[in-house]
Formats: sequence, structure tokens, C-alpha cells
Amino acid sequence: MSTYAYTVPVLVRGLTILSGYMDKAAAFAAETGTDPAALIGARLAPDMLPLAGQVQRASDTAKASITRLTGLEAPSFPDTETTFPELKERIAKTIAFVETATPADFEGSDAREIDLRVVTTTGADYPALFMLPNFFFHLATAHALLRQAGVAVGKKDYLGIA
Repeated sequence: MSTYAYTVPVLVRGLTILSGYMDKAAAFAAETGTDPAALIGARLAPDMLPLAGQVQRASDTAKASITRLTGLEAPSFPDTETTFPELKERIAKTIAFVETATPADFEGSDAREIDLRVVTTTGADYPALFMLPNFFFHLATAHALLRQAGVAVGKKDYLGIA
């Protein structure tokens, strides 16, 4: 399986799921009278990022991963989103960037050295050792935050089969 096949489509699918979570959270807030800012600022623990931060890190992981593997230049987004529409816009812009990567852009990516400060790896190992676990950590944490708040998200939502 090519590096492209287990990066671009997987990231796009996860980001699409994350966008759906934002829709469900916004609908929940409107239906229950919950302050959207309370959901967006919710944390599982004091030392963890809030929901907005989880979305931002998932976005950053997706963008940086494509850059690290292909050399394409990723757009920079300031971490200033405070509403569900702003978070959805960031996700949409991230998807648009990820989708610019073509299979040809990944040629030679297996041999690339990728220095993550905490570990140096190759493009062949990077998706499995860092990219996918990190990306899905933030997606799962966003899911947990919304579930904890009472938003009706379940395993089928997380798997993208709801």
C-alpha cells in the first residue's frame, strides 16, 4: 500500500468526521441552550487542550504530515477559532490542503528523514509511528469531550458509519 493511500484518504475521512462533530455540537448547543463557548472550551483534564485545541492539533497534524512526507508547503492557520463555524472553516481549509497532495507528491517519501525533535524517523515509518496515532488521539479526545458534555456521538460517528 502506498504512503498516499494511508495518509491522504485517512486524514480526509477523519477531518470529515471531525467536521460532523462540530455540526452535532452546534445542534446540541442550540437544542439544549448550552453556551457553545462552554463546549468549545471544555477540557477532559486541566492540563489538556480544550475542544478547540483538539480540532486545531488534528488540523496541524494533518497539514504538517503532508508537508513532512511530500515537501508541499502547508498553509498556516492562527489558533484563534472560538465558534463552531470557525472550527468548521479550519477543518474545511485543512481538507482542501490535504487533497492537493497527489500520489506523485509522495514519490520518495519512504526515504525522507523526518525529525520530530523527540524522535527521528523515516517517511516509511512516520505515518504508523507518529502521524496516525497523534491525529487519532486528537479526534478521539474531541469525541470524548463532546460525549462527556452530552452530545449524542457514538462509536459509529467515530468510525464514520453513522
